[in-house]
Amino acid sequence: MAVVNKVVIVGAGLAGATTAQALRTEGFEGTITLVGGEKHYPYIRPPLSKDFLAGRADEQSLLPYTPAEYADKQIELVLDETVESIDRASCQVTLARGGVLDYERLLLATGASPRTLSVPDATLPGVEYLRTLEDSQRLRASLGHSVGLCPRRVVLAGSGWIGMEVAATARTLGAEVTVLGREKVPLEAAIGRELGAVFMQRHEEAGVSFHTDTTVVGITESNGRAAGFITDTGQELPADVIVAAVGVTPNTALAEAAGLTIQNGILTDQSMRTSDPNIYAVGDVANAYHPFTGRHQRSEHWANAINSGRVAARAMLGQAAVLDNIPYFYTDQFDLSMEYCGYASLARNAKLILRGDPSSRKFIAFWVTPVSSSRGRVVAGMNVNVWDVQDDFKSLITTARAVEMEQLSDPDTPLSDLT
Repeated sequence: MAVVNKVVIVGAGLAGATTAQALRTEGFEGTITLVGGEKHYPYIRPPLSKDFLAGRADEQSLLPYTPAEYADKQIELVLDETVESIDRASCQVTLARGGVLDYERLLLATGASPRTLSVPDATLPGVEYLRTLEDSQRLRASLGHSVGLCPRRVVLAGSGWIGMEVAATARTLGAEVTVLGREKVPLEAAIGRELGAVFMQRHEEAGVSFHTDTTVVGITESNGRAAGFITDTGQELPADVIVAAVGVTPNTALAEAAGLTIQNGILTDQSMRTSDPNIYAVGDVANAYHPFTGRHQRSEHWANAINSGRVAARAMLGQAAVLDNIPYFYTDQFDLSMEYCGYASLARNAKLILRGDPSSRKFIAFWVTPVSSSRGRVVAGMNVNVWDVQDDFKSLITTARAVEMEQLSDPDTPLSDLT
């Protein structure tokens, strides 16, 4: 493989920043240029719906690497700038404000954008989305009015992870919160109805109201601003703060215009290589092949941004590198803290086995593919307010060992005995 001397990274989020830093860790001595559309140094996004939104964390705490680390490792950051086009034949990218960058390896870490509501008046001022640091700051300023004697009415469309986290934060700040969701219970698509109900009940105890199995069909207006949602039942829900958290779509326009293969994101192999051998993709935008499942899978969680970035860095340098990390994410909602690892595509049709009582809000859940009436293989695991079990989960998943399902549910059987 030819020696690589020039790497350009498009997208200065966690995935792009991790790749740049990993290139240096792997000994790369050529030039690295990191181009980002935001004016900030690369930051992590999970706190934007939790501690940062609540005012318990500052901007500095969001940075995975300090400004000095980019300077020390001679990583050039071009911020508040976007790439307009890719010329694969000449191995060049053109910047929106003018100028051209040559590359020998190009990394696309263009991330994802919030899916917008497809209803009348969805573009009215006051419809909030949460993706960027500025989004969180603006929402926090609105929620700040909840402190005191005049709580703000917050209505959220979307009962997935972001919607539920924002709901918990807003309620903790004193807002009156209503969540609208298409599913029977929140988080049903992610973890199933039984476990989604655990999170729903905790929210209801805290005073959050739910309208489930409901679709937003319109937005009410007052003085030129969004003033509430209209549901498919004709109900109008007035609000001071309106938030749409209905998922994201991968930012593939740049890659598509360049002729790369697009399929629910930028399609890559297990080394994050796209259909062009000189171009790689990582993070939210990459639909990577996972050798464990034998399928492509796009992951929108921060752990994937880190893992895929490290794999791409090694692969760009000609090293053997495979994205074989087990997907992982976490959430904090009120006093419910949860970690999950595993393959959602396999868990979707798996058997749910519980260790502990979910009503106690301290339990473990396994998703198991049965191999007999009593034994099965773990494909995913979730711990709620139970700690130090993720390594056991990962071992059970990677070894694909058939275990007794009765032992999985037995709290007296150490998980380490099953791995």
